[in-house]
Amino acid sequence: MDYKNSNNLGFFGKLTEIRKWILVLIVAFLLFSIFNYFTKSKESSTIEYDTNLIQQQIKNVGKLVVTEGHFAEVLTYKDKKKTYIPGLTFDKKALVVINADVTVSFDLSQVKYDIDAENKILTITNIPKEEIKISPDIKYYDTESSTFNEFTGDDYNKINKSVKANLAKKIDKSTLKSNAKNRLLSELSKMLVLTNSMGWTLKYQGNVIEKEKDFELKL
Repeated sequence: MDYKNSNNLGFFGKLTEIRKWILVLIVAFLLFSIFNYFTKSKESSTIEYDTNLIQQQIKNVGKLVVTEGHFAEVLTYKDKKKTYIPGLTFDKKALVVINADVTVSFDLSQVKYDIDAENKILTITNIPKEEIKISPDIKYYDTESSTFNEFTGDDYNKINKSVKANLAKKIDKSTLKSNAKNRLLSELSKMLVLTNSMGWTLKYQGNVIEKEKDFELKL
């Protein structure tokens, strides 16, 4: 056998082997790149889908939660105007009947939140305070006054102010606020159900919310 030809065959054999390895490396690199591309694209698509879904669900929750109540009371308004003559006064009085419709509402469209899509964390940053609206229907009976002490606009303003103050006390002692709060918690729990079902974490005031009652300590 020709020694020179043998060397040439060995050289070309090694060259062919190197080409095979280079080809294998190129194919492996291409396969890795393709796999990595589709994997990242899918992950990004999933995060975007989750984020959009959570935002849409929060919009659905973000409605006006209203709890209504009715209160009634009767009061007697009296006013005396003294004179320089001892024992002589000019009096006026009225029997006042009040029927009031009261609403306690939470505007959940004002809930503020932050979405950490990468770590799958939904953080509620602000829950609006309740709004209390009192609509009293005031009627006057047995109104008595004198020429020197007649009913004026100031009297009606005093009565109106007193009525609202008394109603506010009644509202505080009633279950109206607690009922409104329970309705608020019921709506907020929908966010909790949503995040749990999607494998996200719900936070409020730096704490993880795991159940509905976790909101109660922080409202």
